[in-house]
Amino acid sequence: MLAEKMAGEITLSDCYGEALRKWRSSFEVSQSDLASYLGISPSVISDYESGRRRSPGIHIIGKIVDALLEIDRRRGSSKIEVYESILKQGILGDAVYDMHEYLSPLTVAELIRLIDGSLLYTPRAGVEKRLYGYTVVDGLKAILELSSGEFQRLYGWSTERAMVFTNISTGRSPMVALRVTTLKPGAVVLHGLGEGEVDPLALQIAELERIPLIVTEMELDIMIERLQALE
Repeated sequence: MLAEKMAGEITLSDCYGEALRKWRSSFEVSQSDLASYLGISPSVISDYESGRRRSPGIHIIGKIVDALLEIDRRRGSSKIEVYESILKQGILGDAVYDMHEYLSPLTVAELIRLIDGSLLYTPRAGVEKRLYGYTVVDGLKAILELSSGEFQRLYGWSTERAMVFTNISTGRSPMVALRVTTLKPGAVVLHGLGEGEVDPLALQIAELERIPLIVTEMELDIMIERLQALE
């Protein structure tokens, strides 16, 4: 089911290169590792993802998907287990305010402008990182009510997404939760906090995990409306 989901999305996407990049990034497989497994040059993968080559067709896409899955199996199947859990169970509970996948990605810099955010930390070139979706979650409910498996299903179909935590006091608890989970988001937004209200430990964890950390005080409804307006 997972392989069919991945291959179908890449094949049918108008931006097949971005869809391929999304899945490769979600499985944390480098272009060179994927190319090595397939026995091709990394430049071929780069050309596919950038759109410099025509869509490789369902046969080659199937091989690429199989390669991503096999590489993950060799690493312990951590990503496969999470995505299969999503397929079987979906997101439960009322901790999630909104969740969406984008057809075309936006960068961290574009996200910051969209939500009137302030960047507290980013690794080198982090503001150009692509995000393929977002999840807006009640931070307190997520920590108190969701199991570790349910927490990881907050990532939807791509870890390369903005994880927006609202109803929080300092940002410490959600960042500690992210520290001990297998999957990491493309960026974290602490909603409702100013720059001086973030716990230093939250900032330290962002630096350790190399996750762009953003704060915004935009009204929740307006923020979600702006995020939903993108496709």
